[in-house]
Amino acid sequence: MPGRFDNIHPELTCEHARQILLQPINELESQSDYYMAASHLINCPGPETEQALVDLLDNPLNEQAVTIAKRKAVEVLGRLGAESWISEIGQCLWSDDSYLVENTICSLKQLKCNQPELIAKIINLLKDNVCNQRVLIQCLASLSVQESLATIQSLKNVESPGISGAAISADAQLSGSRKQLSVVADHLLLPNQMDRQCAIQDLIDAQAVEQLPAIVSSPVSPAFRVRACRLLLNSLSHSALIESIHLVDAVLIDDPNDIKIVHEYDVTPGLNFLVRDLFNTDFSRCYLALKTLSRIPSEVLWPVILKEWNEEAYNDYGAHYFFMRLIGSRSDWPQQALNSIDEILNSSAINMRPQFQKSRSAAIYSMAQLNPTGFLALIPVFLSDQYLPAWDCRYAVILALESISHHVNRAQIKDLLKSLADDDDCFVQARLASTYLT
Repeated sequence: MPGRFDNIHPELTCEHARQILLQPINELESQSDYYMAASHLINCPGPETEQALVDLLDNPLNEQAVTIAKRKAVEVLGRLGAESWISEIGQCLWSDDSYLVENTICSLKQLKCNQPELIAKIINLLKDNVCNQRVLIQCLASLSVQESLATIQSLKNVESPGISGAAISADAQLSGSRKQLSVVADHLLLPNQMDRQCAIQDLIDAQAVEQLPAIVSSPVSPAFRVRACRLLLNSLSHSALIESIHLVDAVLIDDPNDIKIVHEYDVTPGLNFLVRDLFNTDFSRCYLALKTLSRIPSEVLWPVILKEWNEEAYNDYGAHYFFMRLIGSRSDWPQQALNSIDEILNSSAINMRPQFQKSRSAAIYSMAQLNPTGFLALIPVFLSDQYLPAWDCRYAVILALESISHHVNRAQIKDLLKSLADDDDCFVQARLASTYLT
């Protein structure tokens, strides 16, 4: 399935990409051309593309250009659902390139491989501990390989949270034993953010909907928590989804006071340090900074915020999101800041660049808190097909309307919500059904 960042070479045709893979390596314009072509072919499904990628896997050269392209080729074949080529893809399990082996495992998982020889090889790789054990465990669990259960169970208590969590999750999937899933939930508060993110995936894989409240309050990117909500709640009936929709609310409002932060300051840092911490790659530190900044007077904070926004935050997708949250978290901004704030929030709410999508719903909600009148006037823009608003943007409009309902005529709100009455997203429909505004 194509993703947001797949077609980064729109000028490259499918035929040209396939032709690049046929060129001798010494005739390439760049050593990355094979990789570029293999990557682009995700946009070109069909037998010709699959054949070109499989032919690449047969290339005997050990050059780096070929090696990295092969890694991408098996990934693309998996995403294209090339089930007729499972045997050829599976031969890459015997490669000396550990990254190619890892990508092959993921591809075979996507293709629902059931060939005994390949399954046996994957089990042996897990036993031999010569490859990424987490990926191997996830593959075997996804393929429901019961004969791997004993090996997987033996890894439930290893030191690495990424491996033990995957093993506990796989045990739940293969044997039905859910006793230790609370241990995986504990991983949501580990110091290392990667471990926290892995824990979310492990709970998703185990369909641990009972652990969703813990996921929602975990200190990771809202993108991970939203994804968990979507995957764990999506199979519920409409009435059951309505009962759980408050969890989605919590992620999209994303109040830092509701996040279980795993870091703390020994001494409260200065203003510049706190603002820079909004750029931190560890979201626990971002939420801690966000909470701490709430105690800084707005007239002192605003000049620093505006400077950082103009210099860097406008183009840093992590900080961008937290700037949306910070701006919308208070209503006491200096008068001279309001025009700039409106401009920042307006442009962010309709920003269609893929890496800034999680900021859009945050900007919509923040605008409602700071400028209800302006927000109401712009709702048709926020929901316009021209800006391709994702489900969370439409959902955020409902949340925002509810949050300012005491300022707005009820008839006006009902009229604004009519445009969402036929929305095709079950989460938007559940939120609409749960609101007291209709």
